[in-house]
Amino acid sequence: MTETTVETTTTDTAIDFLYLSEPDMVAAGVTDMAACVDTMEEMFALLGRGDYRMAGKNSDSHGSMISFPEEPEFPGMPRHTEDRRFMAMPAYLGGAFHSAGVKWYGSNIENKLSGLPRSIHLFVLNDVETGAPRAVMSANLLSAMRTGAIPGVGARLFAPEDSKVVGIVGPGVMARTALQSFVVARPGIELVKVKGRSERGLNIFREWMEREFPQIRVEFVDTNEAAVRDSDIVTYCTTSGGSPENYPVLKREWVKPGAYLAMPSSVSLDDDLISDDVRLVVDNLGLYEAWADEFPYPTYASIPIVGCFFTDRVHEGKLAEERIEDIGRILASGGTERDPDQIVIFSIGGMPVEDVAWATRVYERARTLGIGTSLNLWNTPVLA
Repeated sequence: MTETTVETTTTDTAIDFLYLSEPDMVAAGVTDMAACVDTMEEMFALLGRGDYRMAGKNSDSHGSMISFPEEPEFPGMPRHTEDRRFMAMPAYLGGAFHSAGVKWYGSNIENKLSGLPRSIHLFVLNDVETGAPRAVMSANLLSAMRTGAIPGVGARLFAPEDSKVVGIVGPGVMARTALQSFVVARPGIELVKVKGRSERGLNIFREWMEREFPQIRVEFVDTNEAAVRDSDIVTYCTTSGGSPENYPVLKREWVKPGAYLAMPSSVSLDDDLISDDVRLVVDNLGLYEAWADEFPYPTYASIPIVGCFFTDRVHEGKLAEERIEDIGRILASGGTERDPDQIVIFSIGGMPVEDVAWATRVYERARTLGIGTSLNLWNTPVLA
């Protein structure tokens, strides 16, 4: 009589994930700007080698957005207002991160009337092999810090090493986190010149500077020109919708030779600022190709990010495509020497791979420190 041996496989089907509230995120180091700048630099090198995926036909899309009509046809449907949208931003990032995730947020400018942020962000970090959630985390600080860290990566590569003066147009949250990263990259900064629109905003910025950087002098100025002139580092961090003719102005004649211009928002450049002696860098060429496909020319009217101004000029035959450099490819190739008198414009569009990178590092630290609340998805799935 022959015995039949039956092999059995035992698997653990239970899935637990970590919930991280905003206080948990702070405790896990989400506001550590120096570590965030290092993480973003590592992320860009992976992008330069191609070890990542985002959404869209070219795997480089910013994300998928729900917007609303000016005059809704159905009762209860939201009406379009400034920044009224829902958006999902998924990505995979390889290398030491080897993580996937998605940032999901709703946005409404009217939130400010009730004391809420304009956008409210949540991030889900997933296991790459199974797709199971590893963490669900509060993401407003995550998003703000990674956004601010990107200008600092550019400053490490392109800002004068002895930078002492920063010019800011638009002193909101984005400007504050960008300044944090500038100080990480160029700790010799002594003066910040600020052009704002409201006394309240300027007061908030002044109080923040007194807490965070009491060693740095702050000067409030009345014009964009005054903020830009004689500055080693310049950033425009405004919120501007509508036509590019209404974007805040930046002229070549104001810009100091060798200045680094970090642009995470809209700005109206004169043509002299895309002349052959100005270096034009973007955070990811594929991102702007995706935007040009999703929002056909003139893209800059729909997506107020300077790199879209560059691609519009390529479309018009006014700029050679090869003039636009990719920071990831620069880093992946080992960097490049900088002409000390060359102006550099760095366009910053924002990408979900940045969220994945910083979320992964914060999650790892939370696990190490025992921070957060473990939640159960299931022990055994009903529909397996």
